[in-house]
Amino acid sequence: MALEWMPRDDEIKDHALHTDENWGTEAPCVVYEKKPLTDPKGNVVDGLYVSWIRLNNPRQYNSYTTEMVKGVIAGFENSSLDRSVVATVFTGTGPYAFCTGGNTKEYSEFYSRRSDEYGQYMELFNHMVDSILACKKPVICRVNGMRVAGGQEIGMACDLALSSDLAIFGQAGPKHGSAPVGGASDFLPWYLSVEDAMWNCISCEMWSAYKMKLKNLISKVVPVLKVDGKWVRNPMIVTDKYVDDGEIVYGEYKGGDDAKEARAFVKEHQPNADFELLDKEVDKIVWTFANLFPGCLIESIDSIRQKKKFFWDTMKNAHRHWLAANMGGEAFLGFGAFNTKKITGQDTIDFIKFRQNIAEAKDWDMDMFAEVMGKPKE
Repeated sequence: MALEWMPRDDEIKDHALHTDENWGTEAPCVVYEKKPLTDPKGNVVDGLYVSWIRLNNPRQYNSYTTEMVKGVIAGFENSSLDRSVVATVFTGTGPYAFCTGGNTKEYSEFYSRRSDEYGQYMELFNHMVDSILACKKPVICRVNGMRVAGGQEIGMACDLALSSDLAIFGQAGPKHGSAPVGGASDFLPWYLSVEDAMWNCISCEMWSAYKMKLKNLISKVVPVLKVDGKWVRNPMIVTDKYVDDGEIVYGEYKGGDDAKEARAFVKEHQPNADFELLDKEVDKIVWTFANLFPGCLIESIDSIRQKKKFFWDTMKNAHRHWLAANMGGEAFLGFGAFNTKKITGQDTIDFIKFRQNIAEAKDWDMDMFAEVMGKPKE
């Protein structure tokens, strides 16, 4: 059989919601913490807390495994029902990523070509988005790094987003065998112009935090690089508006030698990123929440969430079935290519050859798939 060199996992997944593996401190997992509420002077307020739900899989850029999805659901349900909690903060471990979506290794090695299994997994994913939209506490997405693919979608399900200016945002589905139908295609046409929403969903183009702020998709962007005691904004990004060939450029990535120098600077300093300013902004918003009637607050929040929920609830079940079926074809190729990039040296298939095979009406079998996948390096 062709493609026998691709890794495969035959350990059956447990899709039951509550298991003993939902919590823990050893990655990959989800960490749930209750931190004391503090006032603007840093004084602890007795008996009141902020719940932090933290994706803890930094080695794989906080991509969520099946067990982590369960942990997120449990975290939001716990926060929602805790009388002492004022607000919920959703974030990730480390300086590089909030979340990069589903765990591609798990997708490729277990779920691909197991469409029913992936359908069950998508029930969990849908429940995860539902748990964010249903949380009876305001939800802040603390974007500590990349918010990509499914990570972008669960981030957009939150009520407000505050971001590191090193973060990047975007979708990856059409390039890697899926579609942004875990929330992005539902939320973005409501947030953006239809053409902006279309391009963001299909292009797999990454947007900077500053561009996200310019598009009104996040609330606040702050620097996280502190060099010689001074805050330094992301040097890779154009942070001033100026006219270039008739277009206003802001929040775009620099090019040429400036970009190389800036990337080297970020690579050197990002491991020591300082989230002091980001956490101060989180605390400021939480304190605002704390000084409002809780019932009036959540009614106001739910009335706005309902617009997101309308489109999400309309489409989520149909998308669940399509995504499950897709695991037998394009997703098998897309996730497989990404998962084996260390073996082949490339993370995507040969799209032109794939389209040529389709034009010739070739069978979608392993021989056809082998023609478009990268070959193991010598």
